[in-house]
Amino acid sequence: MDKKKVAFICVHNSCRSQIAEALGKHLAGDKFDFYSAGTETKPQINQDAVRLMKQLYGIDMEKSQYSKTIDKIPTPDIAISMGCDVGCPYIGRAFDDNWGLPDPTGQGDEIFKYVIMQIEKRLNELKNYFCTSNDGLQSESD
Repeated sequence: MDKKKVAFICVHNSCRSQIAEALGKHLAGDKFDFYSAGTETKPQINQDAVRLMKQLYGIDMEKSQYSKTIDKIPTPDIAISMGCDVGCPYIGRAFDDNWGLPDPTGQGDEIFKYVIMQIEKRLNELKNYFCTSNDGLQSESD
């Protein structure tokens, strides 16, 4: 059975969406294919996000991720906006969800950790919803 493709979309694809892609692969990569993208790109992923993801989860985002535009990922089954506090990107269709997370760029570690924990919580909710419903994925007890 094909896994659902989940795309996390931000304007710059350098922080929140990158965290969500990395954490999604870490927590539920066996159930979904995760991607991140933006309407613009940055030359590198936010270094505070890279540092904290390595520290908290042992995930090195710089090994396999980079900032990319929406046209560089497969068409998603589920498109999630990370939040429109820096402008809501247009992706050619409505978002399936808007997680409304603040952009932690330029702020302290506590704000970053808050955003990371919110992403983890929402990823677990996404996984539980799709993996326990009859919405295209098998339940975890199968």
